[in-house]
Amino acid sequence: MDSGQTFASQSANYDVLTTRVSRHDRYSQILTMLLAGSPLREILHSLVLSIEAQKIGTRASVLLMSNDKKRLLSGAASSLPEQYNQAIDGIEIGPKVGSCGAAATSGLRVIVEDIATHPNWALYKELPLKACWSEPIIDSAGEVLGTFAMYYDTQKSPSALDLDLIQEAARLASLAIERSQALHLQRLTSKIFSKLPMGLLIVNENNTILFINPEFKSICGDITVDSESFEPKSFFEHSQQENITSLMKNLAIGKTWQGELTGRKRNGKTFDADVTVTSFRDYHGEQNCFSWLISDISEHKDASKLIHFQANNDALTCLANRRYFVNKIYDYVWQQERSKQTEVGCSIILMDIDNFKFINDSLGYECGDRLLIEVSKRLAPLFSEQCIFARTAGDEFGVFLQGKMSANELIKLAKQINQVVSNVTWLNSKTIQASMSIGIARYPDDSTEVDALVNCASQAMHNAKRQGRNGYQFFDQSMQKKAERIAYLQMELTKAVINQSFELYFQPIMSAQSTRVEMAELLIRWQLNGEFISPEEFIPIAEQSGQIAAIGNWVREQALDFIYQHWLQGQSISLSVNVSTNEFMTADLQHQFIACFETYIAAKSIVNFPFHLLTIEITESLMMEQHEKIEQLLNHLRSWGIKIAVDDFGTGYSSLSYLANFPVDQIKIDKSFIQKIEQGPRHKALVEAITTMSHALDLSVTAEGVETQAQLDFVKQNNVDAIQGYYFYKPLPKQAFIKLLEQ
Repeated sequence: MDSGQTFASQSANYDVLTTRVSRHDRYSQILTMLLAGSPLREILHSLVLSIEAQKIGTRASVLLMSNDKKRLLSGAASSLPEQYNQAIDGIEIGPKVGSCGAAATSGLRVIVEDIATHPNWALYKELPLKACWSEPIIDSAGEVLGTFAMYYDTQKSPSALDLDLIQEAARLASLAIERSQALHLQRLTSKIFSKLPMGLLIVNENNTILFINPEFKSICGDITVDSESFEPKSFFEHSQQENITSLMKNLAIGKTWQGELTGRKRNGKTFDADVTVTSFRDYHGEQNCFSWLISDISEHKDASKLIHFQANNDALTCLANRRYFVNKIYDYVWQQERSKQTEVGCSIILMDIDNFKFINDSLGYECGDRLLIEVSKRLAPLFSEQCIFARTAGDEFGVFLQGKMSANELIKLAKQINQVVSNVTWLNSKTIQASMSIGIARYPDDSTEVDALVNCASQAMHNAKRQGRNGYQFFDQSMQKKAERIAYLQMELTKAVINQSFELYFQPIMSAQSTRVEMAELLIRWQLNGEFISPEEFIPIAEQSGQIAAIGNWVREQALDFIYQHWLQGQSISLSVNVSTNEFMTADLQHQFIACFETYIAAKSIVNFPFHLLTIEITESLMMEQHEKIEQLLNHLRSWGIKIAVDDFGTGYSSLSYLANFPVDQIKIDKSFIQKIEQGPRHKALVEAITTMSHALDLSVTAEGVETQAQLDFVKQNNVDAIQGYYFYKPLPKQAFIKLLEQ
């Protein structure tokens, strides 16, 4: 694919500008050779090589019209097979003679995409060529001077850029051929140079203007209105000084100069210019003259700046993006590691807006975006120009601080960040008091590798969130060990889910009055290489990695199996199963939850399953999220006979309205309340109130964590319905629980 096609995939406008710069180079090269008096065949040969270099895979040729206008003669075709060049040299033109013979006859472009099937090429099918596009070379008077052709080794159709390229090549060839036919310089200047797609200005050594083409006037304004001379220093005064110095030095010794300068239009405005200056002797050989070839590349430069901005900046906040942020850290660390300097360093601060998802979900993404913009504006003044302030992820920002900073300086900055962000923000007539969790890592103290350093800051930031949010944490090695532990467990958890390497324990739940085993709560256990991994450790990992749904499905299937097998044996054994809030996060997960039961029943071909023996335990927080959808799901479960229990009641929202409106059958008082009733009357009053309220709402009550006789006596006195705790039984393996039931 040629360069023009490459840029076309990004932006049509950018493609044109890039092609224009390439065209500028070719015109400069050919004009220089023309003014230097180079032989025609050298010029044509250079043109052919230039086109082939522009579009990889092209073999180009120029054929010249003979003086009798009946034959085509070889002009330049260094890349074509020699046998082909010999075969067509002197060939008579005609409407059916290949591509070039037909183009020379008609004066029109001839495109042959498949030589093997085209009748014009019947005599040349044996050659290793598959496609040929030919453009007639026409002079300023409209006469055909020859043809310019592009050949390919494969069947090929031209793109719009290909057609533009072959037309350009024919124009350049026309310039060279007309010059070789002894057209004088004035005619070239007035009839050909004036048609150039870039500005051309010719001056003598006194800078007196000898010729100026319309394009130059269009680009710069008609500078001859006020003056008949062209002063480079004045015209390019807004350019970088080193470029002006280089330009004037080359002009003084008569050398060609090419580069980018800032030009000045007649109205005073400036533009980016690509400039080529070529010196040559005048007609009489008495003095140097200079040709100034100028293109306005402002749009191209603007497009490049835009592309650079989009590649390195965040579109919403205009801050640096993560790519630019990390690259700058790489550059700095690489330099420090290379120089082996001591007492140098840098710091990385990563910060994340607390509870940003809640803001997005409750107020909408537009408000979330406005908050991100507001936070970026508030934080920017805190950092110097040497700092890199970036938006590194959705609601995450980063600061790269070059140079060694003390812990106190970093703490002061972190506190300033928290203070600035916590100021009240108004969004949609609502006040929001945002906060940030901040993590800090330092080079070389924490790591000398950039990826590890950024990861250290990220670990510290997440640790700040776990510590209560709206604060800061420095990285330490314990965080690294914890992160490695989490990564290890997550990898092993994936294997455990696939291999179902879990075990279920049963904690009996007793009737408060009869102390008889009424049911049991299913508890999942995981043993890894001889170590029991606590559910408090691996369940959060499963929730974060998205594996909790698969684990939950497995637990429920085991519960259904246990219930059904004993039901067939005439035993009614009730089980209670915990459900993670994450299993209801999306509509798809909710559908999977319901489908789990339906799939089980269908697979076992069960007609009437005793769903009344199954209790699903949810948390209070679940009732707060997606209220309507969750209520529908719970009603669906209850329609089958499944009971719904609220686990750990009292530790969350404890909203009476949710208890009254949601389809709930049972309340489980959290063990933290039960275990504190011996500490004073206030804790007893809480348990009494929860029990009384629940019974008033026609809900049964289970007390969790009963471990002493005093606790047992108290919950019995307050008419608690069921008891769960170590006073009676710890969680039992499956076989031990079955033996207990048999007793």
